[in-house]
Amino acid sequence: MVVHTMSRTVVLGVIGSDAHVVGITILEQAFSAAGFTVINLGVQSSQTEFAEAAVTHDAEAVLVSSLYGHAEQDCQGFHDVLEDHGVDAVTYIGGNLSVGQGDFEQTRETFEALGFDRVFDAETGPEEAIAALKRDLHITTTEHERATVTT
Repeated sequence: MVVHTMSRTVVLGVIGSDAHVVGITILEQAFSAAGFTVINLGVQSSQTEFAEAAVTHDAEAVLVSSLYGHAEQDCQGFHDVLEDHGVDAVTYIGGNLSVGQGDFEQTRETFEALGFDRVFDAETGPEEAIAALKRDLHITTTEHERATVTT
């Protein structure tokens, strides 16, 4: 197993017609503080914009946020677009992904079937997503990094 140290690039944005900016602002700050290089596409980003940014910045992860409840429609074919652009990155999605989201396990299964590696609900804190990404990318913290991190 190859073990990597920081810094890693992630592409972050809000997909489709969603204009909710607060969540990605919090995520950008949290992922940056955790040592990631964050390319923030902002709101109302297209699938192609995510793919092109991932290619341009050689991103290892694509993080999609959606809060207005229509993510399933916005993400139809998303992984095909990534594949067409040659993107080989971990993909996460999180937020209020469906209107009247009752059974999150069903929502998780829907988005995993669409190709997402991890699916988070709106209650998930950034630290949980950061920890998952570090595991998925096999990122370890060196002794020096642990000694210089302040809490």
